[in-house]
Amino acid sequence: MKKKARIRVGNRFIGAGEPVFVIAEIGINHNGSLATAKKIVEGAMFAGCDAVKFQKRTPELCVPQGQWYVERETPWGHIPYIEYRHKVEFNTEQFAEIDRFCRERGILWFASCWDEEAVDFIEQFDPPLYKAASASLTDHDLLRRMKATGKPLMISTGMSEMHEIIDALDAIGSQNLLVAHSTSAYPCPAEELNLRILHTLQRMLPHTPIGYSGHEVGLATTWAAVALGATFVERHVTLDRAMWGSDQAASVEIIGMHRLVRNIRDIERALGDGVKRVYASEIAARKKLRRVPGRTQPAMDGEYLELSPLKMQSGGSRTAKALTLGSELEYTD
Repeated sequence: MKKKARIRVGNRFIGAGEPVFVIAEIGINHNGSLATAKKIVEGAMFAGCDAVKFQKRTPELCVPQGQWYVERETPWGHIPYIEYRHKVEFNTEQFAEIDRFCRERGILWFASCWDEEAVDFIEQFDPPLYKAASASLTDHDLLRRMKATGKPLMISTGMSEMHEIIDALDAIGSQNLLVAHSTSAYPCPAEELNLRILHTLQRMLPHTPIGYSGHEVGLATTWAAVALGATFVERHVTLDRAMWGSDQAASVEIIGMHRLVRNIRDIERALGDGVKRVYASEIAARKKLRRVPGRTQPAMDGEYLELSPLKMQSGGSRTAKALTLGSELEYTD
């Protein structure tokens, strides 16, 4: 039996034969405000997203020590970079509130963890899966730590060459894994999206759900990724792209996210199953407009047709028997 590229996440599946799983990446677009984070969660729910995603870092582990005391312009004025990093990180109580808020409203939430301590921190909330950011693809110890939780792991492949993706797969295996094509530019120009990589990854990993994590401006290219077979998509979401923060410009506002999801569902319906058939909606037009050899007027229901010989490319001819409109056509040599 052929194994489907499908993985259970929370109360649903991601992969072959399933609706596209849409992730609203909040990241740190909340700028350290729990109230803003809740508004974005509510906006993602309004848009029809399946999950929201946050980020979690241990600043002392993720920020090079030489940058700790470099002053940066922030919403809190000029402050050391390490202080800024702490201000945009939610603590245990804040994430507990996020957990309660999302569970009560029935939307999944999870996080991309940038260090092993962050994995231990997020694990206390029992998320349905983990995400490894593109920057973490070569941190095999971190990937192994997330896999060790037993939860599905989604890896992004931006800023990577193919051998680095293969090395990561060698390190952690392909079981319980989801792979997202991505280009790590914020925002990303269309000519660098390289969406055909989706097909490359699908051929390389036929039993692994392949998706798309986009950082472009606009929605059309994410819809194109769905048409190319992405089983999940992730886009950054914000209340206002003019808000402070490095990810805001490549983010989608709530109304845009609503359009994104609505049209993804239209694309899913439009793709169909690949089996050619005549639909009920076509019957009236078929009866009225379908042309047949030797006639200048469309046939009426129940009328017998006498067809002239049909010339074949081989040079021979075949004559059709008289038939009633709607019956199958039979040939005699």
